[in-house]
Amino acid sequence: MSVPLLELREVSTFYGAIQALRGVSLHVQSGEIVTLIGANGAGKSTLINTVCGSPHARSGRVLLDGRNITALPTHRIMRMGLAQSPEGRRIFPRMTVHENLLMGAQAAGMQDYEAMRDRVFQLFPRLRERLQQRGGTLSGGEQQMLAIGRALMSQPRLLLLDEPSLGLAPLVVRQIFGAIRTLNQETGLTVLLVEQNAYQALRLAHRGYVLVNGVVTMEGPGRELLARPEVRAAYLEGGHAAA
Repeated sequence: MSVPLLELREVSTFYGAIQALRGVSLHVQSGEIVTLIGANGAGKSTLINTVCGSPHARSGRVLLDGRNITALPTHRIMRMGLAQSPEGRRIFPRMTVHENLLMGAQAAGMQDYEAMRDRVFQLFPRLRERLQQRGGTLSGGEQQMLAIGRALMSQPRLLLLDEPSLGLAPLVVRQIFGAIRTLNQETGLTVLLVEQNAYQALRLAHRGYVLVNGVVTMEGPGRELLARPEVRAAYLEGGHAAA
């Protein structure tokens, strides 16, 4: 097997005295969609943030293309080809859609700006219609599209998506997951997806990991995890399967 694009080896992360990740190991090969599912508070967002260097892992190693990035500052890590669409979207609400996309393109030095913007518009046509509208006036689904689009403008090798379906209507969720699939199939973009919506995430992913209280308890191909009774019992209740 080739060197993974991203690898975590026995990573433990703390917030003060509180341990959020406990010896987590996982890997993401170039061109894969890998999903991390788990209940609220399982440590999923902490894992994404640890990859980005905020907070840093207290023990273990985070590797990008085999290079140890565990102790690097966030700005240096992101310049190595990572982009994050964070939980809660965190767009710039007073800036227009156009200005938000410009901010994302800064990380790539504005290279191929128009081509990347057109690619975002192909994935999310609504953003073209809202180009001069302030981000804070968009619907929740449109804000999520903008958050992903802004991340894509940096032309990442690895896209980190944190709860992209959170709080969205089922139709919008399907549109966003369809865009992720299209990106992966047509451009080979590597994606690490953190999700509570296990049904949609595992259907989309090549492989998945289950995180429980900061510990990886299961891993395997997405469809195989989706079929496991313990996964279905724990994560497909409460309407997620129908979303």
